[in-house]
Amino acid sequence: MHPILARGGRLALYVGVWALIGVLLSALVAGQGALDAAGALTVVLPLAIVYGFFCLSSWYVARSMPLVATGVLRIAVTALTAAAIGGAVWLALAWAWIDVLSRRRTSFDGGAAFDSLGTLVFGFGLLLYLLSLAVGYVIAAVDQSRDAERRGLEGRVLAREAELRSLRAQIDPHVLFNSLHSISALTGSDPAAARRMCLLLAEFLRESLALGGEGLITLERELGLARRFLDIERTRFGERLRVEVNAGNAGASLVPPLLLQPLVENAVTHGIAHVLDGGTIRITASASPVRVTVAIENPCDPDRPKATGAGVGLANVRARLRALHGDEARVSVVETAGACRVEVVLPADTAGSVAEVEA
Repeated sequence: MHPILARGGRLALYVGVWALIGVLLSALVAGQGALDAAGALTVVLPLAIVYGFFCLSSWYVARSMPLVATGVLRIAVTALTAAAIGGAVWLALAWAWIDVLSRRRTSFDGGAAFDSLGTLVFGFGLLLYLLSLAVGYVIAAVDQSRDAERRGLEGRVLAREAELRSLRAQIDPHVLFNSLHSISALTGSDPAAARRMCLLLAEFLRESLALGGEGLITLERELGLARRFLDIERTRFGERLRVEVNAGNAGASLVPPLLLQPLVENAVTHGIAHVLDGGTIRITASASPVRVTVAIENPCDPDRPKATGAGVGLANVRARLRALHGDEARVSVVETAGACRVEVVLPADTAGSVAEVEA
């Protein structure tokens, strides 16, 4: 559909512009003396508005001959031909309209009016159609630019979703590998604990797979997943591992699923596991109108062996947040003597639709 006809406001503005053109042409005709001001307005104004609708066809001409893909000579010939046809159509409409007025008004000299208007109508018809064609090319260029921008945006969204799916897919195998390694270590020394750990792992994976298909979940549900994972680890560490969780006023905030699990896993693997007496992992959260902050604190041994392996967890969290929020989110790690604090800051979102970012 023609973009001007698609919206009532645009159509009203378009008719108004052609009415103004009709008034200006009426003044020009009246200045020549063939018609008085009222007669010129009666003849020219309706013709201008009708011709304005005829000139809408120039947009379809512009769309059929894109500037980039069409030769200059073809565009010039087609434009002049269409403009000449437009001028001839307007001339024929002027003759018909003047004839109607002559029959209804005995005082109206149709012959003199047409002699005065003929050359003017054809010349301005030619010029106005060419001007309409130029406007049609401008509209077509704007439409093409918007289409390209929309396609680019869709491409970026698809790329972001693919990246998020890839990053999310790294988590479950990583958790499963580490947990199975722990279960293997327990099977010889404590078969009952190994069996209990298998059941807890199955429940954790079931829930994580269910929530992992969602784009965003509430922080309260994410903390529940973190507790389930820590329950698995508590089977291995016993009283050495203690947990304190305080969601504060941030429980309804939306976060990516499995965002905290890699961080609490690091707190266990690189913190509690190397402290003889164990310690407490504290997870605290707070929310303001613009941001959500989640902090994970744990004791650590500054003399522990240097970590080995691919380091999936922290890098994964940073990559997912960067893909979702860009520079608006950050993950910071501060380690002091005997303690480590990881802080995650991301934009607040408690009312948006989860479906907006579903992968």
